[in-house]
Amino acid sequence: MKNPLYVLILLILFFNCKSKEELEAISNLNNPEVIDSTKLQVNKFAIVIHGGAGTILKKNMTAEDEAAYEAKLEEAIRVGHKILSNGGSSLDAVEKTINILEDSPLFNAGKGAVFTHAETNELDASIMDGKTLNAGASAGTKTVKNPINLARAVMEKSPHVMLSGLGAETFAQEQGLTIVDSTYFFTENRFNGLKRLKEREEKAPANRVSKKEIDNKSAFYDATIKDSKFGTVGCVALDKNGNLAAGTSTGGMTNKRWGRIGDAPIIGAGTYANNNTCAVSSTGWGEFFIRAMVAHDISALMDYKGLTLQEAAREVIQKKVPELGGDGGIIAVDKYGNLVMEFNTAGMYRASMNDQGELTIGIYKDNEN
Repeated sequence: MKNPLYVLILLILFFNCKSKEELEAISNLNNPEVIDSTKLQVNKFAIVIHGGAGTILKKNMTAEDEAAYEAKLEEAIRVGHKILSNGGSSLDAVEKTINILEDSPLFNAGKGAVFTHAETNELDASIMDGKTLNAGASAGTKTVKNPINLARAVMEKSPHVMLSGLGAETFAQEQGLTIVDSTYFFTENRFNGLKRLKEREEKAPANRVSKKEIDNKSAFYDATIKDSKFGTVGCVALDKNGNLAAGTSTGGMTNKRWGRIGDAPIIGAGTYANNNTCAVSSTGWGEFFIRAMVAHDISALMDYKGLTLQEAAREVIQKKVPELGGDGGIIAVDKYGNLVMEFNTAGMYRASMNDQGELTIGIYKDNEN
C-alpha cells in the first residue's frame, strides 16, 4: 500500500492543478526522473514591464532621478496588476499599463518621444493577443496621444495588422481616439538631445565616424542621466483565464530619417504573444531585433526545441543578437506564469508583479542594484 502521506500530497496537488501538463507531472511524483517542474503553474497571473534598456549606470543616476523612475514603474505596473487581480484580461492590463508609461516624459514613448531629424515626433506601437494570435500595430504617427490604443484599435476594429502615417491617424480619429497637437510631445530634454547629435554629425570628419557609433552611442543619449538607452516601453501579462498578451510602444531613434521604423511595431520582432508558449516585448537596437525576429524566436525555441522561457531568452539575447552586432533586452512571461527580464546592456528599467502581489523593480544589472 502506498504511503498515506504520499497519497495526501497527491490529492492536494490534484485538486489545485489546472492543466493537463500539471496532472502528468503530479502523476509522476513517485518517479523524480520524469518530473518536469517547468510544467507546473508558477503564477495564476503575472505582469512584467520595461522602460528601455541601455547604458544605465548607477554612478550617473541621481537619487532623485532614480526615485522618479522607480515610482513611475511602480505606478504603471500596479495599474495592470489590479486589472489582472480583479479578473480582467491580459490585453486590458497591457494597454492600460503602457498608457501610464506613454504619458510620462521619463520614457521614449508617447509624451517623452524623441525627435526625428526633421524635428518632429513619430511614434510606433504594437499589441498582440496570445489566445487568437490577432495583432495590431501603428507606425509613424504624429498626433495620436497613446499609440498603444491605436494599435489595439487596428487589431480589433480593422481587417489589418499595421497602419502607418496619415492613414493611421485618420483611422484613429474615426475610432474616437485622443488626438493632440504635435506640440504635446515636445520635451526640452529630448529636443536638446537631437541638437547635440546634429552638432556632433556636423563636426565629425567625413567617413571617420561609423554608423554604429552615431546610432548606438548618440541616437539614444539622455544627458540627464548620461544614459545611452534604447527608450522603448513594453508590457507582457498572463491573466487568470490563461491568456497571454504583449504590447510595445516607442518614439524610435533620435535623428531618424526617411520614415525609419524600428522593431517596436513589428509583430515577431518587438512584440509577440502565443498562449502555447509566452508573451514577449523587446527593447533594443531595432534593426538587429528585426533581423533576429527576437520576440518570435524566443517563442519558437520553446515550441520547437522545448526550451524553457529562461533558456530561450538567454539564447536569443545573450548569443544571437550580440553575434549580429546588436544589443538590448526583453521582458517575457510564459503560460505557467514564469517571469523573465533578460538584457545584455548595463541596465534596463523593469518591474514585475506576481499573483501574490510581490513587486520587484530594477534599473541596473543585478550586481549593481
